[in-house]
Amino acid sequence: MKAMILAAGRGERMRPLTDAMPKPLLPVADKPLIRHHIERLARAGVRELVITLAWKGAMRREALGNGERFGVRIAYSDEGERALETGGGIFNALPLLGSDPFLIVNGDVWTDFPFGALLDKHLGRDLAHLVLVPNPPQHEKGDFSLAADRVIERSGATATYSGVAVFAPEFFAACAPGPFKLLPPLLAAIGADRVSGELYSGEWFDIGTPQRLAELDGLLRSR
Repeated sequence: MKAMILAAGRGERMRPLTDAMPKPLLPVADKPLIRHHIERLARAGVRELVITLAWKGAMRREALGNGERFGVRIAYSDEGERALETGGGIFNALPLLGSDPFLIVNGDVWTDFPFGALLDKHLGRDLAHLVLVPNPPQHEKGDFSLAADRVIERSGATATYSGVAVFAPEFFAACAPGPFKLLPPLLAAIGADRVSGELYSGEWFDIGTPQRLAELDGLLRSR
């Protein structure tokens, strides 16, 4: 299974850190945040990666190269100077991802989730499988809930989308090129009962502010 790291955004909430450096290259425990993902994906058995580019994309290419030194092959999906948002970014990269389901990882999270557990995921009639986490303090209202293995939308959501998922290319069949958010097609698929999910209670950090970046850096350095 191919994997895709969403890394095109500028990271407005991380400014001024991201004025000179793209968010995925910010250091955490002496290595860029995105490198933590690449190394974990490689250890899990992923060999082909697609990474999205936009803001200061050349810096990502220079830092990561073709992926050979990490044991993977990296292809880049260049979105131009302005990122296409999550949905548009994945749609734009579909020609690089092929016809089989693929793994998605948001570049602005850190997790010890075992990616290898998803590499043989069979979606069946489902269009996507989401990894959810307990609602963090900064997102107490959550995104979704689970009914057995089905992702459902309701008030009082008990879980938050982790940014880790498996998607079938068919998920984007009704989408068009250009910037768009992932949520609208995701809600449509959930409404059609074609999205499965699981709750992960291990380590997961949304690196949305300089403070949370510093907290993660301190945690990893203490080990």
